[in-house]
Amino acid sequence: MFREMRRIKQQLTAKDARAVLENCTSGVLSLMGDDGYPYGVPLSYVLAGDKIYFHCAKEGHKIDAIARNKKASFCVIAADEVIPEEYTTAYQSVIVFGQIRILTDDEEKRVAIEKLAVRYSPDESAKSREEEIDKFWQRLCMLELSIEHITGKEGLALMNGQQA
Repeated sequence: MFREMRRIKQQLTAKDARAVLENCTSGVLSLMGDDGYPYGVPLSYVLAGDKIYFHCAKEGHKIDAIARNKKASFCVIAADEVIPEEYTTAYQSVIVFGQIRILTDDEEKRVAIEKLAVRYSPDESAKSREEEIDKFWQRLCMLELSIEHITGKEGLALMNGQQA
């Protein structure tokens, strides 16, 4: 169903690809947008098991796109260093493919936003995080991307330790 990577020698292991997702803080969610145009939007996220969670507003381009088509991809770039004298780039990236849905159950939504809050505000107290979540609860929408396929790739320069 999913294509094999053309440059298989540069493919990250499943463990390394997952580590990229765990360590990075933002990526680009791509959906089928208006009039058949792809729609990519940068978002913060949290990885939890085989799910990736995002927060957003309850209406807008993302929500409309998800209502039309649940298939999505999410790309994270962990390294991107140009090496001018080599005419190359030391890069590392991961792409996730899966089905995305809007969380409608309040309990699911609460668990997801708490995971996100802990990830980005780990030093805040649980009470402080809860107060912040409650402040925006009525406007908050949570999205869940169920991972079906992950692929990661590393440039040859990075593989060979030629970081800029």
